[in-house]
Order: sequence, then C-alpha cells, then structure tokens
Amino acid sequence: MAWSNDLTYFFGAAFLSNAIPHFVSGTMGRVFQSPFAKPSGVGLSSAKVNVLWGFSNLVIAYLLLVKVGNFDLRVVDQALSAGLGFLLMGWLAAHLFGRFHGGNLSGS
Repeated sequence: MAWSNDLTYFFGAAFLSNAIPHFVSGTMGRVFQSPFAKPSGVGLSSAKVNVLWGFSNLVIAYLLLVKVGNFDLRVVDQALSAGLGFLLMGWLAAHLFGRFHGGNLSGS
C-alpha cells in the first residue's frame, strides 16, 4: 500500500472527526465556532451554518476514505493512519474549542 494512501486516510479521518462537533452542535440548534465566523474560528456561526459545515466535512471524509485507494479497517497501517488522524483532530479541537466552552481546566 502506498504511503500516499495512508496520508489520505489520515486526513479523511481528520475531516470525519471535525464533522462531529459542527454537525452535532448545529442539529442541537446551538451556535459554534466555524471558519465562516468573524474572526474565523473564534466567532460563532449559526446552527444552520454548522450543519452545512459539518456535512461538508462528512462529504470530504467520505471521498478521502472511500474513493481513494481501497480503505480497509482490517488493514493495520490503514487503521492506524485513520485512527491517528481522528485522534489528532479531536485533540486539536478539544484544545482550540475548550478555551471557549470551559474544557481547558488547567488553563493550557
């Protein structure tokens, strides 16, 4: 398997991880940070914008995970690549959004 496919799976899973907070916040009717807010990533976007942004991330994740190569969750290097992308994007989101929503208790 080419390393470029593993890299694609990494980013596909990162987009999947990023889709979750936006889509869930939007479907709950809550405002949330998005790249379309002012300032970008800091200001709040409407629930509808977040549903659309979350869905866009799902589409990109689908294209990267399913349409590139032959992603198989049972293949260790592919699962590790995707898992690492999912974990790192989740960690980054927790760090960035935690400061707005009380998730960074240590102040870091």
